[in-house]
Amino acid sequence: MISRLKTLFRATGASQKDDHDDAELHLAAAALLAEEALMDGHVDESELETIAALLMDQFTITVEEAAELVAEGCRAAEKSGQLYAFTRVIKDRFSQAERVRMIEMLWQVALADGEVHYFESNMVRRVAGLLYVADRESGLARKRVARRLEEIADA
Repeated sequence: MISRLKTLFRATGASQKDDHDDAELHLAAAALLAEEALMDGHVDESELETIAALLMDQFTITVEEAAELVAEGCRAAEKSGQLYAFTRVIKDRFSQAERVRMIEMLWQVALADGEVHYFESNMVRRVAGLLYVADRESGLARKRVARRLEEIADA
């Protein structure tokens, strides 16, 4: 795990990859999602389950791998006081559509406990800026997530 964290904070330079099976990319996404869950001061079980499900869907990993990645992401988010290192990895390796999807994932974590705290929405706005996702796209992403969650609740 320590080697993964060291790799995360090392300059990516020539080692950039488009490979989504990259542990550094997985950890960056998990850490951002964990940071989002931590924003309101506590992490609910529903938020952790949401993070695991999102990571399994995004990276096609197993339940066990997702659980380990969530734990590593939480540790990385707690140790790091900044978003830049995580967002840089995602910005460099995700397409524009995938970066918008990452914003949707953040909104889904923010909405997982049924309410969006000011700090949670503020973090999504900051991450959107660092990922070069326009405010309009972020707002549309939030609406898509809210609509999906309403449909699930109504079912």
